[in-house]
Order: sequence, then C-alpha cells, then structure tokens
Amino acid sequence: MSEAQTVDKPTAETHKFQAETRQVLDLMIHSLYSNREIFLRELVSNASDALDRLRFAAVKDDSVYEGDHDLRIEIEADEEAGTLTIRDNGIGMGREDVIENIGTIAKSGTRAFLDQLSGDEQADAHLIGQFGVGFYSSFIVADRVAVLTRKAGEAASEGVRWESDGAGEYSLEPVERATHGTEVILHLKESAKEFLNAWTLRSLISRYSDHIGFPIRMQEENEDEEKGGEWKDVNKASALWTLPKSDISDEEYQSFYKYLTHDLDDALCWAHNKVEGSQSYTTLLYIPGTAPMDLMLQRDERSGLRLYVKRVFIMDAAQQLLPHYLRFVRGVVDSDDLPLNVSRELLQENELSGKIRSAVIRRSLDLIAKVAKDDPEKYQAFWSEFGAVIKEGIVEDFANRDRIAPLLRFASTTGEGDKQQVDLAGYVERMSEGQEAIYYITAENHRAAAHSPHLEVFRKKGIEVLLMSDRVDEWMMAYFHEFEGKPFKSVAKGDIDLGALGKSDETEAESESGESEATLDADLLEKVKQALGERVSEVRSSRRLTDSASCVVLGDQEMALHLQRLLEQAGQEVPDSRPVLELNPGHALVHRLRDESDESRFADLALILFDQALLSEGASLDDPAEFVRRVNTLLT
Repeated sequence: MSEAQTVDKPTAETHKFQAETRQVLDLMIHSLYSNREIFLRELVSNASDALDRLRFAAVKDDSVYEGDHDLRIEIEADEEAGTLTIRDNGIGMGREDVIENIGTIAKSGTRAFLDQLSGDEQADAHLIGQFGVGFYSSFIVADRVAVLTRKAGEAASEGVRWESDGAGEYSLEPVERATHGTEVILHLKESAKEFLNAWTLRSLISRYSDHIGFPIRMQEENEDEEKGGEWKDVNKASALWTLPKSDISDEEYQSFYKYLTHDLDDALCWAHNKVEGSQSYTTLLYIPGTAPMDLMLQRDERSGLRLYVKRVFIMDAAQQLLPHYLRFVRGVVDSDDLPLNVSRELLQENELSGKIRSAVIRRSLDLIAKVAKDDPEKYQAFWSEFGAVIKEGIVEDFANRDRIAPLLRFASTTGEGDKQQVDLAGYVERMSEGQEAIYYITAENHRAAAHSPHLEVFRKKGIEVLLMSDRVDEWMMAYFHEFEGKPFKSVAKGDIDLGALGKSDETEAESESGESEATLDADLLEKVKQALGERVSEVRSSRRLTDSASCVVLGDQEMALHLQRLLEQAGQEVPDSRPVLELNPGHALVHRLRDESDESRFADLALILFDQALLSEGASLDDPAEFVRRVNTLLT
C-alpha cells in the first residue's frame, strides 16, 4: 500500500508529454511484446541507482538517511488489486526532478533513442537501457503507472505523485510522504498478470538483478493475511566484483554484464583482476559482443565504467578511466584508496587514478589481444563491430601505440573483397624482396580503393597494397608512420620508385621493347600544365600507371581528396591543395594529346584527362555537361 496521502492545498496539474516522449511510450505499448520482462530489470536498475546516489550523498551529510540506513529495494505484488510495486528508500525526487526525468526529454535521452530505432523489435529492445528511457518500459506491461516519491532531506509535505496511462498526458500533484525514496506502482494489463506470480518475479530477479549490491526483498506468504508475510532477500546482494573469481560462474559474469549494460546479448569476453600492495583496487572489464548503434558518436559516460570507492558508487567515469577509443569497454573499477569525495576534476589530476587508468587501458588491450591470438574467427567478429574505433587509438594514445598496432586489420589487394583480415605483421612477412615500405591507399569506399589507377603498377609487380576505406583511416595514417621499422607509404601521394623491387615477366618484356621506360617530352608536359592553369601544381610522366591514361597525385603531407570533400561538406575550411597530374606515356589518349596541333582541341583533351583522373578518385565534376561536350568534340 502507498505511504503517501494527497495534500489538500494545491490541486493536481495535468501536463502533456513532449512529442518524442509520446513516441517512446507508443513504442513501449504497441511494439515490444516479446521482450516485455525487461521492464523489471529497468525499474530495479533505476532503484539501485537511486540507492547509490543516496549513499554517495551521505558521505558528506549522513542526515540524508533520515535514520534509515537499511538501503533496500522492495517488490510487492497485489493479485487482488492487480498491481506490482517496486519501491526503494534511495535519494528520491523533488517536483522538478520528476518533470525532468519522467515528463520531458531533458534527462531521458528520448531523442537519441528514437534516432537509433531500426524497426527490429529485438534490436530496439537493446537500446532501452542504453539511452536511459527504461522507466517507460513500464507501459509494456501496465495500462496505468503511478510514481510516489520524495527527495531525501526534504519535508514530508514535499512528496510528489506522478501518474499516467501513457496516452500523452500525466498528472502531477503534491503528497504527504513520510519516507524518502521512490515507489513505482504498475496497474498491470490483463495480459501481463503473470508478473504477479512470486516465482516468475524471483526468476527474473535471478536472471537480471542477482548481483545488484543492495538487497531486493519480497514478502513470503503468510496464512495470517492481517499480519502479512516476512520480507526476505531474493538476490545475493553482494557486489560480484568483490567475490573470488573461483566462486563466480560464467553465467553469473554474463548476468552481471547484462545488468550493467542493459544488453540482451552476452559479452564477448571479460577480465577480473584485484591489485593489492601500495595501491588496492579491483577491475572487472567486459568487451561487448555487439556495438551500440551510436558507437561512432557516443560520448555518454553513463554507459562506460562505473567507479566505486570501497563499494560506494561514485560516478560513471568513462572519460576519466578510459580513453575515447576504448569507449565500448564496460565494467567496474573499485578503489580502496581514492577519497570518497573525489570529483571528476580531482579524478583527472589524482596520481592514483592515473595509475588505475593506465592499468585499465593495458588490461583492456591485453584482453582484446588474447582474443585475436586464441580465436581469430571471434576476433574478426569483434573487429567488424569495433575496428574503426580501435583505429582512433593510434592517434589518441601514443604511449600504447605498440599494443594497438598489432590489433589492426585491413583489406588488401591480395585479400578477399572488402574483408579487413590482414594484420600488419603478416603483411611485413609477405613483403617482396627489396621492398622497404608498407604500401597503402585510402579512399571514400572499398570499391574506390580497389579500383584506383594508382594500384596498377603494384599489381603488375605483385606488391601487396593495404586498402583503407574507413573514415578514420586518412586521419590515422597522418600520425602512423611506421611498423616494426617499416615506413608506411601511400601509393597515391608523392613520387613512386619501384626500381629496387625487381620486375615481373610483363615489365621485363616491356622494358625490352622500351615501352615502360618511355617518358613524355618536357615541352608537352609544360604545355598541358599551361592548359590546366591553377588546377594543378605539376604535370609529369607516370611510373605508376600501366592501363589508365591519367591520375592525380598529392604531396606526401597533403590530405586525401575524399577527406577534403568530406570536410568541405561539413562546412570546414580545407587548405588549398593543387595536385600533380600524371600521364601514362604509353596510353593512346596521351599519344593523341601529343599529336594534337589544334590548340582548342588540345586544351579540351588536357581537361578531359584531368577530369578523368578526378573521377577515378570518386570526385564529382563541377560541370558535367562541359565534360560531355569536350568528349563529344574529341570524338568528332
């Protein structure tokens, strides 16, 4: 039964949900039937967070306990009334907190949640906890929900009652509430009355919430209904990470992972370590099996590592304890030495936290490396989910670059399509005799990389080239200069000299006929440069083309054209860059250019060769109609 009574003074107010919140409610009510048991996980998780926040507040002011130090979650089913109640004696909420956390988008993350919806019920159910919209999952099973709450430390008259049927409005009124904390009362739908069954509730608690660090209690049945049943703990109520590893089963590790992350899938792997000595702390780190839909944009600390000090929850501290490129790592850090009143600012400056951060990074990378070594197939699945994020570490974490580099995987000219399966150590082992550099190309997509004219001579000579088409690749390679003493060299930048690598049978034959050594006359190259004007910095004979007529080449330190386009589309300023135009001396179109005496047709042909080179880089032409006109003029 509720411990609150309506205060006579003000009357109840009616508020409308924001449009996005109504969309989430509609999803919960109509779309997530097969995953409806997650509502209990979400409400218990919210209650646990409220207890954590109260315990943290009590570090500075013990009076917030109001004499009740027995922190707990209670679950009560009333079959006669058809209600299920989840209550806690945690921090509670004031009126404005209720409006912000339940009635509006301010804290709920509903907009971000809706942006990620896929229409697939199973996938969308994964997102509920990640985006903090878990409270709304109540409406999967309830046709009416009431919330009774009071913030710890405030007067009994400051209680609040929130109620809604999920149809677009909610009521808000002040109530007298003797105890702090929050009580959520679900008026269950007829189709959800199974959740009034004690066995069903206990099994769900065991599956989703067994290792919450607070007791979850239910009443045992009593023959004397007036006396009521005795409240009994139905979960272990011990923080899993504090137990010896030998006492924890794989199933329990996975269950705790799902509680932490609100994920429905299992973790890929985990590492549980306790450090003792001059510094004492425990880490339990998980690598998820699948990436959240917003991984590339994610900066939500809520879903990273949880920091505890002596089992007291302090904060979600992903940025303080993990670099951004490891933002997918989940888990717990529990320190015996950090002060309980540590803030985010102090955490960044604290020497002890710096050592913990270094250890967490090292263990995370070692855990990933172990998967790569022991189970390549499993690692390939991991790389497909998180590879682009791991690459960010090459730029962000110089100190651990030697740990990160062996984890990288790429597509290559000798690989299977666009699969990123080639590791750098394997590439170095396969390098041709006399080859000094690791060759690569970056492009807007795999197709553009695989069909680039810059690869032609490398294919003829049998030299492997890494094909990089993730958005992060060009940025990464600006900072990644060598691996195991072998420098990286872009096949699309600077000059290329493959003379030291020997020659294939085809190039031997060409050399004997004199074709491969052919170069264009300097006067012709200068004339082409004048025809192209400011479009190019230089025109030269190409040593990398065997089939195509032309290509554009950038300086070694210049930004790739596809990245320049991307930044321009985003409204960013891009440094002026004029590429080099390389012409294939053996191509028929270049022969025609050399023999053309009409200046107007010569200029048209020079522009066609330049535009053709840009098109091979995935660029779009400023004036496609003019390009067509030039081609038609040439043909006639």
